[in-house]
Amino acid sequence: MSSLKKSNTIYLLIFLIIHSATSYAQELPPIDVFTTEMYSGGNQNWSISQASNKYIYVANNKGLLEYNGAEWNLYPTPNETIMRSVKCIGDKIFTGFFRDFGYWKKNDVGFLVFHSIVSENSIEMFEDEQIWEIIKLEDWVLFKSLERIFLYNLNNKSLKVINGQNVITKIEKVNGVVYFQELGKGIFKIENGEPQLYSDNSILKNDKITSIFYKNDRLFFLTQKKGFFYFEDTLLKQWNILSNSYLKSKTIYSAKILSNGKIVLGSISNGLIGLTENGEIDYVVNQNFGLSNNTILSIFEDVDSNIWLGLDNGINLLNFKSAFKFLVNQNKFLGTVYSSIIYNNYLYIGTNQGLFYKSYNSNEDFKFLDKTQGQVWSLRNIDGTLFCGHDSGTFIIKNNKAQLISKNQGTWDFKKINSQTILQGNYDGLYVLHLKNNQWKVRNKVEGFKNSSRYFILDNNNKVFVNHEYKGVFKLELNESYTKVLKVEKDSSVNKGIHSSLVKYIGNILYASKNGVFRYDDLSNGFKLDSVYTNLIPINSFTSAKLVVNKTSNKLWAFNKEGLKFISPGKLSSQPVLRSVFIKNTLLKGASGFENITHLENEKYIIGITNGYAILDLNKLSLPNQFEVAINKVSNFQLEKPLKNIPLNSEPTFNSKENSIEFTFSVPNYSKELLNLYQYKLDGYTTKWSDFQQSNTVFYENLPYGDFTFNVRAKIGSSLSSNIAAFSFTINKPWFLSGVALFIYFLIFSCLMYIWYLFSKRYHNKQKKKLLEDAQKELELRELENSQKIIKLNNEKLRVDIESKNRELASSTMNIIKKNDFLNTIKSELLQGGEKRIAKVVKIIDKNLNNTDDWKMFQEAFNNADKKFLKKMKSKHPDLTPNDLRLCAYLRLNLSSKEIAPLLNISPRSVEVKRYRLRKKMNLAHDENLTSYILEI
Repeated sequence: MSSLKKSNTIYLLIFLIIHSATSYAQELPPIDVFTTEMYSGGNQNWSISQASNKYIYVANNKGLLEYNGAEWNLYPTPNETIMRSVKCIGDKIFTGFFRDFGYWKKNDVGFLVFHSIVSENSIEMFEDEQIWEIIKLEDWVLFKSLERIFLYNLNNKSLKVINGQNVITKIEKVNGVVYFQELGKGIFKIENGEPQLYSDNSILKNDKITSIFYKNDRLFFLTQKKGFFYFEDTLLKQWNILSNSYLKSKTIYSAKILSNGKIVLGSISNGLIGLTENGEIDYVVNQNFGLSNNTILSIFEDVDSNIWLGLDNGINLLNFKSAFKFLVNQNKFLGTVYSSIIYNNYLYIGTNQGLFYKSYNSNEDFKFLDKTQGQVWSLRNIDGTLFCGHDSGTFIIKNNKAQLISKNQGTWDFKKINSQTILQGNYDGLYVLHLKNNQWKVRNKVEGFKNSSRYFILDNNNKVFVNHEYKGVFKLELNESYTKVLKVEKDSSVNKGIHSSLVKYIGNILYASKNGVFRYDDLSNGFKLDSVYTNLIPINSFTSAKLVVNKTSNKLWAFNKEGLKFISPGKLSSQPVLRSVFIKNTLLKGASGFENITHLENEKYIIGITNGYAILDLNKLSLPNQFEVAINKVSNFQLEKPLKNIPLNSEPTFNSKENSIEFTFSVPNYSKELLNLYQYKLDGYTTKWSDFQQSNTVFYENLPYGDFTFNVRAKIGSSLSSNIAAFSFTINKPWFLSGVALFIYFLIFSCLMYIWYLFSKRYHNKQKKKLLEDAQKELELRELENSQKIIKLNNEKLRVDIESKNRELASSTMNIIKKNDFLNTIKSELLQGGEKRIAKVVKIIDKNLNNTDDWKMFQEAFNNADKKFLKKMKSKHPDLTPNDLRLCAYLRLNLSSKEIAPLLNISPRSVEVKRYRLRKKMNLAHDENLTSYILEI
């Protein structure tokens, strides 16, 4: 006995150690939390089941909850009481609640309608009787209340009843046999519709049974407070496992044997307890680790091995098959993780709070490493020495103690030069660490370069590449002793960029920015865009250009909105292989530009995030192979009328006013880390698919008339749904485009055309008359033009005649002048001869000089040349004498006084006197020229 007690004590101590460890830090799968606000129901959730289309149904305080992967729908309990049980069988969802039970079935518009078995069979329910559990056995559905069991036949709808004398606490189907417990009497099994006592062991009689299951060829019973029991031969024995002591201190309300053989237990006030197949505690999940509530009323495993928990307040979902696990540690905030490493079988994580460590592969809590408070930028194992790049400088970590070896603030990273020399990047440039007397110390700062050196690559021939996010890439040439920069050259082949990075992978120097990934080419001495590596950073999902190299796994990682991408060398060729790890960006949210991922072992990686880290196991990475998208609801909208739901299995025809339609669709994917994305198109309206989007509804407003088919498909990760869900419908033409309306339009059009014809004919007649009138006017105008041309020709002829007359006048005038000059000459000569004879000759000459015939001839020629001049002069100056008019005519010809004197047979002096007198008669101003005045008339 003493040895047995000693053994039990050891087991208890081991258990307490395990349990105390799990109480502080655990790596758990994603937990999806659904609150009462999200599903619009009551707090408590009593039972969970899944239909053949993968929809989840939950018995809730306010009714039946339906979840299709995109949204929750609540169907209130018909009698407004608490719904206690639910079971999906075929296309029916059976439920039980206060004094009623039955099934729900979808109507033609996709909504559930309740059919009461109690009402159909006129069952008289007991006062306060409720249906707590529902199971199926062959063609029968069993409904258990605390007082009796109802057996409903699915084929002929017949009903049987098994009455209990005491409280019936549990009913379970195990290997095709139905067992139930009746308190005070024991365990019964149902055979041929009748209860048969299976065991009246005192434990099975008096302790409430939570679950009955078959394991290792034995029938097991889980009690609420005493743990597990099983039958061996005819004896009831307790399952001797390490967790017994722990379970005896808890109240187990619900339990489930998972498809992988593990056991999950739902407790009252202590959360979820996970056991291995051997009954050892695997994990404990409670509110401290992300659950909404510590009381678990129901547990359900769906077809994809997701674990659903119906809680006392809310619904939770755990996916233990997920490739991701997350550090959950509510007792200590570690901060944002910037770096991590496994060193000497310890896991070290560097955060913005400092450096933490714990034993690798243990559930123990992380411990803080003294003196490292602040931001830890990098952790590097170089030849067995762990270097820590810190905001305060450089630390060496040894025996879980930190030694500060460099006080130069802001150490970014380290690169090995040789076994005794390390190049270190800092806020203010580059430093050299040197090993001397087995001690690492700062030897010197590299002179000639002061830029922050977060990303730097040590290349051959003392060449260093440094990337600065705000300044670009620098190429440095150092001397052989790494003390001085001989040459600084800024690379012009790439542009600077926020969150850019510089790494060396498989011998290639790579620069990554939003514009892509560029590979350094020695021949051109510059970077060139690499189409293969650029696939790591898709522009449509860009978040950061930070690249991370895992040397141990030979992978190159990048981060984007859809999750992770990595490249690894091809196994059969030199061509790198690109793979994607899809996960919601919110789950892996880290500091932008400081993303990090570290290889742990095999295909396991640790990823730093803002509140700890995530563990990725690539061996568990998978995407759903087959999934279908379904149209859940089609709603028709009409202005100022209530919404109308449309039957899903119909091809309806809508009138022209019912041309606004909304479609709701979903995929029953319950993985928290993967997004459901939808793509749709409406044939008859558009030929192109929409972009993928998260919204599961689309609304088409004011569609034109015609035939349409709505198509929708889904994408989870990179996998497309195996189907395209479709819904066809027709929108009729509006009344104003109907056949009758078109006939009326034809008549109206014909009348309008006739009226138009009449008006057109009248118009053309008017136009014809107008054209004739215009033609007549044009003819008259042409005649007028011709007459004007004739007049012009006559005027031209007259002008020529006038010019001729003027020439004649000028000739006549000149002849007169010459004649008078000649006669005067003769006269003067004769005056020099005998007086008598001379006097007679002179008298004859005077007679010829005074002859008016010359004047008449001149006047006629002058009038022909300048008509109406003399009349105008007489009318303007009536006092002018004929001699004055004669003088005016000679002045009109612009003759000088000397030329006028012979014409008047007077001296030039007398002509001047006559001109003077003429000015006075005309009242000309002193400064006005007489000849100019006469010429202007």
